[in-house]
Amino acid sequence: MNVNPHLRTAQKRRTRKAIVDAAIALLARGETPTVNDVAAAAEVSRRTVYLYFPSFDQLLLDATVGALSQASVDRAIEQTSDDGEARVEHLVRALHNVSPEVERLGRSLIRLTVDAYGAPAEEGVPRRSYRRIEWIEQALSPLRDRLDPDRWTRLVQALAMVIGWEALIVQRDVCGLGATEGEALSVWAANALVKAALEDERNAGAPASRG
Repeated sequence: MNVNPHLRTAQKRRTRKAIVDAAIALLARGETPTVNDVAAAAEVSRRTVYLYFPSFDQLLLDATVGALSQASVDRAIEQTSDDGEARVEHLVRALHNVSPEVERLGRSLIRLTVDAYGAPAEEGVPRRSYRRIEWIEQALSPLRDRLDPDRWTRLVQALAMVIGWEALIVQRDVCGLGATEGEALSVWAANALVKAALEDERNAGAPASRG
């Protein structure tokens, strides 16, 4: 029986989230967890942990960065109106206003992901940043009924390219921008993508011109 690929992707994201959340919970208790501890807490096998995280250090970093960022992201999204564009802007600003320590951890997480790139990975399993996709989807939720599913998915993925550590590093290291300039650039890029998606949707629903 063929399984809907969207359902498989959603299941993989849930599994990854369960692993990271288990690591976060163990770290929050002041423990130094092992792979076996995390696997047991997430109710998965050691093999599954390593399927999603080629190295245990990458998992611990992912959990730490997520735990340090989650509260500010929640506040940014939940305290915003039902205006999808405004919610996205608040998300961008929240992810830019991080401490130097969190930025250092984010850079380390990217390095570990790059170092592990040659390791085998199951198709459809992201190597990291599943959390970013969830945050973007949450911020965009007021616009979900206004976009067809394919256009919605494309917008979420496009926003993932201009929100987060990679964008921050390009701004700092490639463009030479300061924090304020970089934040403004990401807000502009995110707003442009949202507006373009909504415009595409309107154009798709317009009657064809007759010549």
